[in-house]
Parts: sequence; structure tokens; C-alpha cells
Amino acid sequence: MSETTPAAAAAATEPFRTPTFKYDASLAADIEARWQDSWEKEGTFNAPNPVGPLASPTAGAGEVAAKPHSFIMDMFPYPSGAGLHVGHPLGYIATDVYARFQRMTGHNVLHTLGYDAFGLPAEQHAVATGVHPRVSTEAAIANMRGQLRRLGLGHDSRRSISTIDPEYYRWTQWIFLQIFNSWYDPAANKARPIAELIAAFADGSRPTPDGRAWSELSGLEREELLGEYRLAYSKEVPVNWCPGLGTVLANEEVTADGRSERGNFPVFKSKLRQWMMRITAYGDRLISDLDQLDWPEAIKLQQRNWIGRSEGARVDFPVTAHNGGAQEKAITVFTTRPDTLFGATYMVLAPEHELVDAIVPAAWPAQTHADWKGEAHTPAEAVAAYRAMAAAKSDVERQVDAKVKTGVFTGAYATNPVTGKPVPVFIADYVLMGYGTGAIMAVPAHDHRDFAFARAFSLPMTCVVEPTDGRGTDPAEWDDAFDTYDSVIVNSAGADLSLDGLRVVDAKAAVTAWLTERGIGEGTVNFRLRDWLFSRQRYWGEPFPIVYDEDGVMHALPESMLPVEVPEVDDYSPHTYDPNDATSTPKTPLSRNEAWVSVELDLGEGVRTYRRETNTMPNWAGSCWYELRYVDPVNSERLVDPANEAYWVGPTEQKPAGGVDLYVGGAEHAVLHLLYARFWHKVLHDLGHVSSVEPFHKLFNQGMITADVYRDERGFPVPAVEVEERDGGYFWQGEAVTREAGKMGKSLKNAVAPDTICEEYGADTLRLYEMSMGPLDVSRPWDPRAVIGSYRFLQRLWRNVVSEETGELVVTEEPADEPTLRALHKAIDGIRGDLSGLRFNTAVAKAIELNNHLVKRGSTPREVAEQLVLMVAPLAPHIAEELWRKLGHNDSLAFADFPVADPVYVVDEAVTCVVQIKGKVKARLEVPPTISDAELEALALADPAVVAAIGDAPVRKVIARAPKLVNIVTG
Repeated sequence: MSETTPAAAAAATEPFRTPTFKYDASLAADIEARWQDSWEKEGTFNAPNPVGPLASPTAGAGEVAAKPHSFIMDMFPYPSGAGLHVGHPLGYIATDVYARFQRMTGHNVLHTLGYDAFGLPAEQHAVATGVHPRVSTEAAIANMRGQLRRLGLGHDSRRSISTIDPEYYRWTQWIFLQIFNSWYDPAANKARPIAELIAAFADGSRPTPDGRAWSELSGLEREELLGEYRLAYSKEVPVNWCPGLGTVLANEEVTADGRSERGNFPVFKSKLRQWMMRITAYGDRLISDLDQLDWPEAIKLQQRNWIGRSEGARVDFPVTAHNGGAQEKAITVFTTRPDTLFGATYMVLAPEHELVDAIVPAAWPAQTHADWKGEAHTPAEAVAAYRAMAAAKSDVERQVDAKVKTGVFTGAYATNPVTGKPVPVFIADYVLMGYGTGAIMAVPAHDHRDFAFARAFSLPMTCVVEPTDGRGTDPAEWDDAFDTYDSVIVNSAGADLSLDGLRVVDAKAAVTAWLTERGIGEGTVNFRLRDWLFSRQRYWGEPFPIVYDEDGVMHALPESMLPVEVPEVDDYSPHTYDPNDATSTPKTPLSRNEAWVSVELDLGEGVRTYRRETNTMPNWAGSCWYELRYVDPVNSERLVDPANEAYWVGPTEQKPAGGVDLYVGGAEHAVLHLLYARFWHKVLHDLGHVSSVEPFHKLFNQGMITADVYRDERGFPVPAVEVEERDGGYFWQGEAVTREAGKMGKSLKNAVAPDTICEEYGADTLRLYEMSMGPLDVSRPWDPRAVIGSYRFLQRLWRNVVSEETGELVVTEEPADEPTLRALHKAIDGIRGDLSGLRFNTAVAKAIELNNHLVKRGSTPREVAEQLVLMVAPLAPHIAEELWRKLGHNDSLAFADFPVADPVYVVDEAVTCVVQIKGKVKARLEVPPTISDAELEALALADPAVVAAIGDAPVRKVIARAPKLVNIVTG
């Protein structure tokens, strides 16, 4: 038996051999790895600052500052241990495409990515596994960095941050201290240092509430007084208490059905001492400054509605407090309809209202209706029972118009200030502490909920706004309240005030002036927005830079003692309770490290023993300012250098409020991160730390990638990759399953890792496919079968430039013919506009169209090849860099000039004009695109087909719309 030589074997298989230089997954992987290494080694995407450690080594500050800049940001990710699926990088790829385009159009581009790494997921993982949150989080960050690098994202890695880095959260704590040491001055309409307020109290120019001199107040009294002004303050407030998580939650972190957004645990109302941020002081500015931002109108509307500005009046209703002896107090209400004050026949307080305990008498008043007090023997019993019931409901549940209205009489009566009549005071769950003052004056004749409550409890009603529908003025005969602004006031006359006969607007002004004169009310503005609950009873978060002395007086730590690092604890879990126990209270993990909690410090009065604050900041804290750290990431002397801040985010004519040039992220953050970050930024602006008024100038909300979800007969998701399609149905392990569209994710078992696509086709294919799936701002389904289309385009592009057999160039040096030049320059014009407008899907389509033209042509002129490669570069940078190198260029194309279209070739040589007679097409004319209406009309009327179609009929009218339409009316 003869032996076969290797050469003979190779020759025998030659017809079936895969071309050596074919663009396939293997070649793509080699190209991508080499260029990623090159970009990293050369620092290709490092953006120079005007000044500081990141300044250009060759260009001066003035030269850098004179160059147009583009600051492009993504909402930074939480580093999940599960890693990325293909839905996650949609926005990251989009910003990278835009950033690369901006570099090629002459901009200094700042584009990087950090990690929002504090928060519950890592802490819960630590509780379950015993692995320290830092260990698991840093491992997740490393994994995600590797996945993102593989996608070829052009980030300035020097600027990447992690919120858990002590050098980062040192500045988060520093910003907290700026807010803590500030108050909002309504006269100046800005934040000012608290030291200025203290000086005013000390010199007597601003009196204390009880008239005592500042020097006569104890340390605790001074701090309690300042707490009424500070922008960050500690106070006992009603909170959303979640025993299942062992922490309180902000309103925005509670779902519509009253459960925690994280973990789906029940949430209860409780009263606890918490840190708060006085974001309400900025309500007006947060609304008005939206007009200066290039944001989607839907997001602006969400913020306006969430802030909920309304104008009305504050009204004081005198009431007797029985706790500690009979004292005169006042229930303060906010109403948008002070014109209906004569119709207020009872009052309702939120069950959590601070005056409830004080006004409850020992026994029921003699004439109390039986249905006002329920089963209770005393008002205190009734109030306690009702409060327990209300605490088990979410705010949403309490606001739903239930058929059965609930509430109890407190046993107290307030006095209507305009009638002098006593009005009973109830508590009811449809009144919330989260709006207004937590108390309402009930005008049942003109409010639908008050009407239903009054009917349920047999309370009196008085019509004070004249009905215009003929129902009369006796509410006893009505089916529901009469509510309108367009009517006349009636039954509203007292000893020294009469509103009868006035229209609503005039009546509001008259009664507000009357209240103001007597010091029992005033015109005011109210917001739906509540102060931001800023405490969390968790371990994995930024510690507060606050300590307390032996008298309970709080002290801010000096900047020299920052950062206050997260200490080690034996147990990461919060104090655990029955998730359904509304009466439980939190016990923080940090409180278990007594050696850390109790500390000896010299804060200017000698060494004393203090106790640290054991709550931590919410995970939102680190994301409130990270755009500023991107600007100056290694500055250890100050938050951000003024020159760098002014260059990257300072106000300009194009962005009068300043901010990041483009911010891309999900719409779900409209009233969380985006509102919080705007508040922090405005405080920093007021205090002179930044020149910009807003953090983000242009906002773009990308859609999401959806995927098929398959569920078994129980409704549980099954692994999508294991489902088979046959006979028109879907089967998993032999059992029929149903299919539906859903969000891609681990929980629905339909996640596709980007690594998988990169291995099968290459990162450029994944980038190109995700950008071609549809408009960036809409959701789109993942279709694994469609990925091959992007892969084949890159293969055709490769073959148009490189021989698959030899690896040599196949481009020609001959000039391009006119049809090819027209195809090229139309593509340049279209792609340039599409990339600038974030229309990446249509940019891809135009690139494919031009490439297909070259395929049909059979050869590729160098002048076309080079410009096509440059246009593809932002979308598929690895293959573009490789082709650019093969075309003879030694430098990276990252800073090559993006092609500019020649207008001569963009305009069509001829345009087809349709000629209609009585709406029917009679001729088609090839005309110049610049033809005038008159020239087109004459040409159409002279066309033989048109002449024949008109015949002897008179032409009554000719409508010419150059260059595409002529409509002739005859007869």
C-alpha cells in the first residue's frame, strides 16, 4: 500500500479547501483581538483635558480648550454576577458608534464607562454565600469589563470609575457634606452655606422661633433648629418600611401594588428617624429648567407630573390639643380651592399625621355618631386600630376609589376660620402624608371622594359653587359632587367676608388676601414631590460622614477625615423579621461593629468620644455626580478642576444650562436617577463648585431587545435554547410549551450572551446587527436567524477589498465611473446625516446598498473602497481598521476625516415627473431636478402623449409641483 505525501493530500483536497483569507469567525477573532490590544496600548481613545494629569502631553491648555468637544455618556451599569446578555450593550454600542463618528468629524471625545457598584444585589449575595460584597462585585466588574472590551468599545479607560472605590466615594461623602452644610434661601432662590444662617441667628438679624438668643439655645436645640433649614437633615418621618429587606425605601422604589421593587416584599408605612434631602426646595427650578434641555418630551412630562406643582393657599384651622393639657394648635391644610372654604364641613388627617395623638381626647364627645367611632370604646382605641389597618396598605391602594369609604372620628373638632363653626376631624386612608400637609379641609359638595366619605358617615354638605346643570343647590338631592372652576360662588358670606357672586378666580384671590391679613393663611405653591428619603439600613453603601456626641448633637466630619470607609462586619444581613410584620423596626449591620461605631476624635474641642451614623446612603448617591468624576477622575485636591468642568460640561450658546452633550439610557430612570442627579448638580452650582446648571444636556432613551419566552403548562419559563419548533408548535423535553414576547433576561431563561455571538460571527457582526435592527429608541425582537445577514455583509465588504485566496488587495487604481460616484456620494451624504442623528439602522442600510453596488460592478476603485471603509468604521471598527491598514495606511482610522459628499454627485441627474389628467397618469417625463414650475408645465403640455390625451378638451387648470408632479384639469 503506497503512502500519500502531505503535498499529494493537499492537492487532492484543494477544491474543497476553505480560502486562507476568508473573513470568518476565526479571522474576525484574530483581527478584533489585535486591534483591541493596539487601541489599549496606544491609548487611542484617551481624551485630553485642558489642565491636570490628563492634559495633553503635546498640546497646551488653550489649544485643547479651543477644540470642539463631545462628552458622550451611558447610564452606567450595575455589575451583575450573571454578566451581560445581548440586550445590555445595545446602548453602549450606539454611543460608541456615535463617539467614533464624532472623533472622525474633528471632536475631542470623552467616552468612558464606570460601575454603579453599591446596593442590595451584592449585599443579598453576600448574605446568601458569605462572600464579601466587595469580592463578588469586583469579580463581576472584571467579567463585564472583559465582555465590553470584546465588543471593541472605544472607552477612555483612564476615566472609568467604580462607586465602591474609597477614592470615589470620598467625594460622594464630600458632596453630602456640602448639602448638609447648606440651606435654601427663598429670597436668593439658591442654596447658601449654613454658616451664613448661623451668623444671622447669632447676631440677631434673624430671630429664633421662640425669640430666645442663639447663645441661650443648647447644642441640641440649635441643631434641631438648623435641621428645619438644612438641605440634608435627619428627622422622624413616615417611611416605606420593608421588613423583608430590613430597610426603608424611597417612594420611587415601591411598586404600584405596594411592594418593594427589589425582591417583591410587602411595604408598610412606619415612622422612623431618617436622613432626608430637601429636594422640594428646588421644585420650581427643576420644572422651569427642563425647558433648556434637549430631552424627550415624554421624560419632561413625567418629571413635571412627578414634581406636581400646584398653586393655592395655606389655611390654619384652630384645634384643641389634649395631650399634656388643653392647648390651642392649628391644623394646616393646603388647598387649590380656597374659594370653597365656606363649604368645608369636616376635616381629614392622614393616619400618620403628627397632630393626631395630640388632639385625641380621653373620651368620645357626647353627640358622637355611632358610625363615626366604629367598635372602639375610646378615640385612642379607634385611632390605633385604624392606623394599624392603614399601615398595611400601599399609597396606591389607599388612593384607589374603593366603594366602601373607611375612617374614624378622632374625637376632636377644629374651627372653620371663615364660619367660626366647629368641624369634626377624622383620620382616613385616602389622605396621604406624601401630598400637601397630610391634612385636608373636606368640601364634600364639590369633591367626589369627600362626597362619598360624607355620605358614608352622614356628614353635612354645603353647596358653595353654584351648579350650572340644573341640579339645584341642595347636596342632599345630588348623586355626586359638583366640581367646576367655571361658576359663581354662593352661600359664602360671613361677618367680615363675603364671596357670594364672585367668579372662582376672583373668590380665590379675595379669600387668600383675607387669610393673609389675619395671619391664618397665605397664598402658596405646593408640590407633589416629597423630600428624598436618603437613609438605608444596609451594609453595602456609602457611610455617612456624621457622628453624634454624648448629647445626641450631630457633627459633620471635616474633609481631612474623608473617606469614612465601609467597615468589616461579621454579618452582612439586616436584622431579619417576618416580611409581613409591619411593627418591626430596623437594626443596621454597621451597628454590629462597635469598635467602628464608637470612635474618639478631635473635632476642635479636644478628643471626645462620638458614635458614628450607622445608616448608609442609597445606591443612587454614587450616580448623582459621576459625570463630574469622568471629567477629572484623578484629581485628589478638588471635586473637579474649574477649567476641565467648564470645557466638558460648561454652558455654551448651544447648551445654555451646560451638561453632558449626549446621555443615553433607559426611560425607567425618569423620576429616580435623573431627578436626583439634577438636584445635586444644582446645589453644587449654587455653591460655586460647577459652572453648569444641569448635568445632562441631551438625553436619548434607547429601546430594549426583546426575545421569545417559552413557558410550560405551569406558566414557568423554560430554557429558550432547548425549545424545538415542529409541526407549527413548540416543545421542550417532549412537552408542548407556549411562546410569547418578553424582555430578555436570566429570569425568563431567554438570555443570549454576547460572547456566544462573538465566537460564532465576531464582535463586528454583533455590533452591526444590533444597530441595524430598527430605530434606536424603539424595542426590537432578537432574531438569531437575522444575525447572518450582518455577517454576510461584512464578508462581501471584505471580498470587495481583499482576495480570499491570497490576502492581497483587489481594489483598482482606475477612477470610478459616474454611476459609482453618484452611489458613493449619496451614501456619504446619507450616512453622515444618519450617524449624526443616531439613525444607525438606516446608516447600515445605505452602507449595504453601496457595497452591493460594488459587488454588481465587479471591481472596487480605491477611492470608493477607502471612503466606504471610513463610513463603516464607526459601526464595525475592527474590520475597518484592518482594511484601512491593508489599503496602505499606517495610522489608525479612529481620527481619520469622515468622508464629505460632493453635492454635484448627490443631486440626481434626472427626476421622473408624473403627469396626470383628471387624476390619471398619462405620461412620465425625465426632467432636471432644478426645473422650475413654469418650465415643467410647458414641458408637460408639449408632451405628445399628453397632447393626445387632452384632445380638444379645454385646459382649465395646470398644477405644477416641480420636479415630480404635474396635474392637468380639463373640461
